[in-house]
Amino acid sequence: MYADQTCVEHPFAPHGDKPLRTREELREHFSAGKRMPPLRQEPANITVHETTDPEVIIGEFEYRGTTENGTSFQVPCIFVLRVRDGKIVASRDYIDHISSARRRGALDELIDTIRT
Repeated sequence: MYADQTCVEHPFAPHGDKPLRTREELREHFSAGKRMPPLRQEPANITVHETTDPEVIIGEFEYRGTTENGTSFQVPCIFVLRVRDGKIVASRDYIDHISSARRRGALDELIDTIRT
């Protein structure tokens, strides 16, 4: 769904992530999740807010799922998306990084990152 040239930003990322500018960078970013413990998740509780700019929508949702040991989780998210010609050309993704780290069993790593 992303354009070949895009700009995906994670403004609240505790690691200070740099913007992802191409579909290939996005592919690499999402494949990094394969190195994490497996989990099943899907978007839920989806609300789309229209704006006065016809290219911009705001998606409010949560990832819901279960970890490999069966623990359920919810991760609240808000994405501000710019869509042109049916492709996402820009996205600012606001994710609850504490809930995300907790679901991956990486809360201690997140705390260490914040401390430094």
